[in-house]
Amino acid sequence: MTSPAPTSTPRRKRTFGVYIGRFEPPHTAHRDVMLEALQSVQKLIVVIGSARAARNIKNPFTAEERQDLISGMLHAAGIPRTRLLFVHVRDYFYNETLWLSEVQAGVQTHTRGSTDIALIGHIKDESSYYLRSFPAWEFIPTHVVSSLSATDVRHAYFEDRLDDVRGMVPPAVHDFLDRFRQSTDFRELQEEYRFIRQYRAAWKDAPHPPIFVTTDAVITRSGHVLLVRRGGLPGRGRLAMPGGFLEQHETLLDCCVREVHEETGLGPGLDLRSALRAQAVFDYPDRSLRGRTITHAYHFDLGIGQLPLLSSGSDASDAFWMPLSDVLARPELFFEDHHAIIEHFVMRG
Repeated sequence: MTSPAPTSTPRRKRTFGVYIGRFEPPHTAHRDVMLEALQSVQKLIVVIGSARAARNIKNPFTAEERQDLISGMLHAAGIPRTRLLFVHVRDYFYNETLWLSEVQAGVQTHTRGSTDIALIGHIKDESSYYLRSFPAWEFIPTHVVSSLSATDVRHAYFEDRLDDVRGMVPPAVHDFLDRFRQSTDFRELQEEYRFIRQYRAAWKDAPHPPIFVTTDAVITRSGHVLLVRRGGLPGRGRLAMPGGFLEQHETLLDCCVREVHEETGLGPGLDLRSALRAQAVFDYPDRSLRGRTITHAYHFDLGIGQLPLLSSGSDASDAFWMPLSDVLARPELFFEDHHAIIEHFVMRG
């Protein structure tokens, strides 16, 4: 008589799983990772990054749109919506601790004190560093192996390679992308995509990848911030600090002051240099889609009193004073990392 072969005890399901990504847009590999994760956890918390950012060709879809897409594609795969939970997290380019804190706080609103949490993911390159940043959560590596990336999807989408897009995303996502193509937002994004591609092509034969140097001005007075609305690509219509590229024969501070006067019409008789309160360098490598761009930002505090009159000029379509409370509350209106730079100066104690 032979004994029955030993059977392995099924691994119990974790209560919560956490899957972090930008999902711009969600593609078939994202779906497959989530379906695999849901075999190991009771509920999956999907942390959607780059929330509340202005639409651009790297972040074309809002966090709310991406949440609906993820929910829809998993529902089509037979997953009840009750097994999915969502957290939206902003980008904090210059404050990693704040990003980690926001992820933790968002997850805790769903787990309510439970420590039975697993982190789902695949360590593929340096972009996966965050998977080592939550030591209190058990790490469960995914077995889904795919070379597909959301970058591939976006390139195909903006280049009108529609058959390629169809092969990279679930049907629910494809249907949304097809509808989105009819929108004004898509036409603006596609124009920006072509502009950036041509901009980068102009530098492709340079002996070394170019590094651009710019200056930007955070100018405050009486609880307001001086802003411009960009008149051209990239970022047409987005809010920004006055600023621009350093010219060959000027200092950084001279460049900043010149750009302020050119873009806002702020009275040339005003001595900005005497109002300088702080300065900092912002060099997040991917801060600009145009290429590596390092900006030197200056904070000028003009004190209290009436707001000086302005007149737009240069490449700005409008210049105006915005209440600081509105600025801080609306990161989705701003170009690139300009909101983060303003926060850096005005939130200083």
